[in-house]
Amino acid sequence: MNTNTVSLPAPLELNIDLTDEQFFQLCQNNRDLRFERTATGELIIMPPTGSETGYYNADLTYQLRAWSRQNQLGKSFDSSAGFKLPNGAERSPDASWVKIERWNTLTQAEKERFAPLCPDFVVELISPSDSLEKTRAKIREYMDNGAKLGWLINRQQQQVEIYRPNQEVEILQSPQTLSGEDVLPGFVLDLTEIF
Repeated sequence: MNTNTVSLPAPLELNIDLTDEQFFQLCQNNRDLRFERTATGELIIMPPTGSETGYYNADLTYQLRAWSRQNQLGKSFDSSAGFKLPNGAERSPDASWVKIERWNTLTQAEKERFAPLCPDFVVELISPSDSLEKTRAKIREYMDNGAKLGWLINRQQQQVEIYRPNQEVEILQSPQTLSGEDVLPGFVLDLTEIF
């Protein structure tokens, strides 16, 4: 069997007209890659993260999942979960959470695909290959589509940008913890392992 390998720069942004079903199948058939799609239909191909970024992201996801499992107020998701935002974009935050009342309004079929909603809480963890400005734009997109709280964690600068609806971005330098505020009541992210 002959195979062809194509090396492409990453992340790669392509303009390809795909239906929702075709986009979903593309993601299912290429599980080693992460895909997102902008509100204008631009396809973004993102390679797997580096091992170190994956390690820190696993810690973040673990802490969110442990809190969510204990209180049962909603559902937490890792970076593999895709969501179809109200503006039509399909995005995959590094970690996210949805209130149980909103999750329970979805059909089983909607839950098995890219859930048609914006998470209430999103986190993006900057990796060395990420563009800071593009990641900021992504967090702003979540906020514009209904997120109630967003964190952009920049390990290299040891900064956290906190996004809230209709407020200026708050920037914290080297925080040890982050509060989930009233969106994630009682959740405190321990950043000592991440920073």
